[in-house]
Amino acid sequence: METLTAGRRWAALLALSLGGFGLGLTEFVAMGLLPDMARDLLPESYAASVPDALAHTGWMITIYALGVVVGAPTIAVITARQPRRRLVLGLLAVFVVFTTASALAPTFELVLAARFGAALAHGAYFGAAGLLAAAILGPGNQGRGVSIVIGGLTAANLAGVPLITVLGQNHGWRAAYLAVAAVFALSLLAVLATVPTVAAAPGGSPRAELRAFRNPQVWLVAAAVAVGTSGFFAVNSYVAPITTHVAGLSEAAVPWVLAAMGLGMTVGIALGGVAADRDLRRAVLIGFAGLIGSVTMFGLTAVHPAGLFPAAFLVGAASLFIVPALQSRLIAVAPGAQLMGAAVNQSALNIANATGAALGGAVIVAGWGYLASAWLGVALSLTGLLLTLLSFRLDTRTPTPAPTPVPA
Repeated sequence: METLTAGRRWAALLALSLGGFGLGLTEFVAMGLLPDMARDLLPESYAASVPDALAHTGWMITIYALGVVVGAPTIAVITARQPRRRLVLGLLAVFVVFTTASALAPTFELVLAARFGAALAHGAYFGAAGLLAAAILGPGNQGRGVSIVIGGLTAANLAGVPLITVLGQNHGWRAAYLAVAAVFALSLLAVLATVPTVAAAPGGSPRAELRAFRNPQVWLVAAAVAVGTSGFFAVNSYVAPITTHVAGLSEAAVPWVLAAMGLGMTVGIALGGVAADRDLRRAVLIGFAGLIGSVTMFGLTAVHPAGLFPAAFLVGAASLFIVPALQSRLIAVAPGAQLMGAAVNQSALNIANATGAALGGAVIVAGWGYLASAWLGVALSLTGLLLTLLSFRLDTRTPTPAPTPVPA
């Protein structure tokens, strides 16, 4: 990789983070606009039963997550020899095309198809851009590299998602998704102008990436991620109806609750990247403990407006604190297959997204109330912690190889 000035280095990192910002918008803006999408795309169902229509529209969240699950490892295998910069640019182009299609598709089914198409590139982007950021920062900064790219996602939740939600509430959810497509186009141009060429990992090949799945620890850690973090998504997916139907606030309050959660995410990812580079095991354990505690607090206090906002902040902080550590953990147990390790983390996180949204919708439709999703979330996060403890126990019996250094 060419030698970069400090200014060029930070411009490149910001360009990669802007892509993460766009992904935060496209993934999380649906939560705040779920009622608007339900009214527009499923008018008859919405008129008959608002909870049923919201749960059905929740498939917008679930189908996106499933697209990430399918796309992340598939693209990791196909592009194993692809230079990281070229890969990132191609993925950003996919986002522009399919996010625009999401905004313009006339029916519920076609919008679902467009969301799935956009999602195919999601996990691969976070994996490739995170490795690219780590290479730009230099050795020993894997956690920071991940946190910078995902930091764009947290910034989206802090400022972008609330603003896009207001745009969607006032001008329609389709206008919101067109704005998201414009963000992806801007990120593509920024990456093209600032990010240097970084070669694929030495010896990278589809076979080497697939070899990661021979290690049982990869499956165990991925299961811990998928089950444990679904507790967050069980809560986050239904923030809008919890704000209006449980806390009794107006729709105008939804963006502010999302902003509180986004502020927590911003704090969490900043602390989590540093913590992961200092002590990976401790960061994972603290992250799961924080997630269990914060989701419990949400379930107890979200019924009151005064409790909803701090609980949303803490849930956001805990959910993102743990992400750099989980990705670094998966890369560590998949030596020689960095892109696959990062991709599996994104797939697992989006299995969590799909599981949390679907199970949260199921308990709501069952008539247990909107806050039942929080208590479901506590159980899921606790299960993730138990799987993590089992994985660490196996480490003491079979030491995990050190992660392969990021190519410079």
